[in-house]
Order: sequence, then structure tokens, then C-alpha cells
Amino acid sequence: MKSSSRFATRRALLKSVPGAFLLGSLPASVFAQPSDKRTFVPQPGNWRTFEVSTRIDLTKAGPSTVVVPIPSVSTDWQRSFSSNWAGNAKSAHIETDPHYGAQYVVATFDGSAPPMLEVTSLVKTQNRATDWSKPTSALPAEDLRLWLKPTDLMPLDGIVKVTARQITEGARTDIEKVKRIYDWVIVTTYREPKVRGCGVGDVKAMLENKSFGGKCGDINGLFVALCRAAGVPARDAYGIRLAPSAFGYAQLGGKSASLTGAQHCRAEVWLKGYGWVPMDPADVGKVMRMETGEWIKDADHPLVAPVRKGLFGGWEGNWMAYNFAHDVKLPAKALGKVAFLMYPQAETRGEAYDSLAADDFKYSISAREIPA
Repeated sequence: MKSSSRFATRRALLKSVPGAFLLGSLPASVFAQPSDKRTFVPQPGNWRTFEVSTRIDLTKAGPSTVVVPIPSVSTDWQRSFSSNWAGNAKSAHIETDPHYGAQYVVATFDGSAPPMLEVTSLVKTQNRATDWSKPTSALPAEDLRLWLKPTDLMPLDGIVKVTARQITEGARTDIEKVKRIYDWVIVTTYREPKVRGCGVGDVKAMLENKSFGGKCGDINGLFVALCRAAGVPARDAYGIRLAPSAFGYAQLGGKSASLTGAQHCRAEVWLKGYGWVPMDPADVGKVMRMETGEWIKDADHPLVAPVRKGLFGGWEGNWMAYNFAHDVKLPAKALGKVAFLMYPQAETRGEAYDSLAADDFKYSISAREIPA
């Protein structure tokens, strides 16, 4: 998609000033100025409990395989509990990706009846907010080398390495590197509603083609790749929005009764003294493009600024993660390998369904919050 003249001007400015990737150099008068203003200050503390259900109804007859991701992340901000299933599958079991630990239900059907599967998971979540005034000396409880490696769609050499070096030139700490990358991603990329699903996440193609319109899989994937290329451990968290936002932003929440299409990936970076720190530049772009009827092109706008600040080191607990996995090899040959797993997958008679084609691949996701 071709950029508008405003975006062309903005990108020309960025190219002409190698070290000035931050939004502060852009005149506010260039951008739209809707008058709305809200706050976005998630406070950690209270855990929320959700029952999340995914129902699959295949439209084609015949022997079939269905794969449904389930929450398999247990951290200081999410607790994943049991997952159960019902339906007319011949067999069903949980499999675990050997590299990243992602879990998913695999169900097979003999074709004697239209395949139906419902998977229900229990999960607890909470808000996150980094207290930058209180660093600790805690050492990482895990090997961080995995989060510095390339993936199929996130190479860390070539143009990715060069771009990361340009953005972080002169930065002395990992926090400064990450802040520069975060701001660069916000000012350079933009939400493109026409992109299917959560995007592809082909970081090299984005940079080579200067194709910076996308969705969370593209934008947060670019952020993670640039952080890794700059030597900062980073990872994508692939999940789904479970409930409306408590802060009044329609684009930052899901409608619990119907979450189909509410999939969203977030990001984390490992910072010495703080551990895993939450980030979400893609949602800043989503608020800019989608929150009002007018495309806001100033990340310092009063409606956007609280989100831009809050999502650097925080996020709201109305969302859960399925996993941190890339390049997941699925059990059925027709399904092959997926770049990330946060959508159900299925095949019938060796023919894979398009998981983003609602008319062909029918599934529904809902969440019910269980009071404390």
C-alpha cells in the first residue's frame, strides 16, 4: 500500500536525520488533533480469573485434524491452569512444542460426523507496570540465549542488524536502546486495517520494501527483532484480548462474548535490574489509527500519549498469552509449520483450512470472568 503524502514527508524526515528517530522532532501542527483525552495507568495487584472457550465446527466432511492453542504461560503476570475439551473427536490430547513449550490440543476425527470440538481453559491474569525507580540485582532465572536467536521471519543479520545499529547508535544502556527502538517503531510503522489477521511478521521484507503498514504480528515482531539484533533479549507473547479495557479505549479490549478476531501479540524485553519488561508499540499504533473516526498521526496527542507512555513497561491484564513460540511444527502434514500459534488450525482429507477465512473455517472464542 502506498503511503500518504504526510507519511512520505515524515519518512523523508526520518531518513535525513539518522540519529533523530524519536517523535519529539516532529511538529505537532502537521497532525490531526481530535479533542478526546483519556488516561492509561494499569496498576498491578488484583488477579482476574477467566474461563476461555474455543469451539470449532468444521464445514467439510471427512477425516480431519484440529489444533487449538491453549494458554501455556506461567509467570508473575499470568497463571495457566487446566484445559479440558468435549466434542466428537476420535482422539484428543495435549502436545508441547519442544523448543518454546507452547501447548495445544490435537484432536482427530474419523469423518463419520461433522467434526466439532470445544476446548475450555482456566487462566488468571493481572496488570503490569514497571517501577523504573526500583531496579534490583536479581539474576535471570532462565537461559536468555533463546531470546537472542533469529527465527524464520525474524533474521538478525543484514538489514535488520544495520537498522538496529542505526537506531541505537550512541545508546549506552539496554534501556536506552529499547526506548529508541520503541519510539522508532511507533513513528515509522502504522496500523493497516486491511492486513489479514495479525499480519505475517516478515521483518526483513518490511525493512527492505519499506512496507511499514501492518498489525501486531508485523509491528511487535519488528520491535522484537530489532531489540534482539541490538543485543537485548526480547520475545513476542502470542495471545488474545479477553475483556473490555478499564481505561475507556475501545481498541485495547475485547468483547468477552465474542472474541473471534481478538487475537493480539505483545512483547517483552529482558532488562538487567528489572527482568522481563512488557512492551506493546503495536497497540500505540492501533489507538492512533482506530480509536477515533480520524487517523491520529501524532503519538504525543493527548489521546495517544498515555498509551504510548503506559505500554513502555506496562500492559493491562484484560489479555492472556497462549505462548512465546515461533516456527511451530504442527502434527498434521497438511498444516506444516506456522510462524506463530494463536489461531486454531485444521485440515480435512489432507487439505488445510485457511484459519482467517471465517466463511470456510468456522470457530468461535469466548471468555467468562469468574468473580474473585
